[in-house]
Amino acid sequence: MPRILITRSPHQASELADTLRAHGADPILIPTIELTDPTTYAPLDAALTHLDQFHWLLFTSANAVEAFHHRLKFSTPYSLLPTPCRVGAIGPATAKALTAIGLTPNLVPPQAVAESLATALLPHALQPAAVPGQATPTRFLLIRAEQARDHLPETLRAAGAEVTIAPAYRTIIPESSIDAIRTLFSTPENHPDAITFTSSSTAENLFALLKAANLTLPPHILRASIGPITTQTLQNLGYPPQIEAAEPTVPALAEALKKSLPLKNQVQP
Repeated sequence: MPRILITRSPHQASELADTLRAHGADPILIPTIELTDPTTYAPLDAALTHLDQFHWLLFTSANAVEAFHHRLKFSTPYSLLPTPCRVGAIGPATAKALTAIGLTPNLVPPQAVAESLATALLPHALQPAAVPGQATPTRFLLIRAEQARDHLPETLRAAGAEVTIAPAYRTIIPESSIDAIRTLFSTPENHPDAITFTSSSTAENLFALLKAANLTLPPHILRASIGPITTQTLQNLGYPPQIEAAEPTVPALAEALKKSLPLKNQVQP
């Protein structure tokens, strides 16, 4: 039974772990990221007091949706979004999280990456004008992690839009995982057969944890990336993945592993 290390945060690991178990793998859950409050809620709280001033709300993760909803409950008065406001989600997992809090996304791009979302939003960067040549900037509120790539806001601003960034959470390295990482990688018999990386943070933080444990990643362990951004991060770290999911989703990552490892539900040639 292949042993697969899952590096996601604890509250997100269950879907991937359950899917891999169903395929006959033995998931090992050691989080390399932990979610916590942003350095300050001031930008988000300020935005929540005048949501009616934004044309679009943009969410780049399910975590951002959950943090936004939690913070919205503390706004006065608590209400759902103004009717004219539109909602964009980076991918299906984020769209599902929005639906769970009673919001239906108006736009979900073909691929769950910032580049695809930016491309899909470019036609909406300016508000239609009654008089040609007098279009006004669209006002976007981007709810995201405190540490994030700036491709999306930079692309929209270059097209003439106004983008307000409101950090809703940040990721940190869980120090409690150092001992577990040390145990897992200290002897060859404990090594997993594969490691899943579901974001750039999971990749960067695993190597930080290995460094803290005075260890290096054994090169023979299969590295599985959820998508091109995570793959690029692994390449920059000097450990390019041998597997990349066909699309940046947990089911696609599990399917890629199923095809690459001798899992029980895999049809053998």
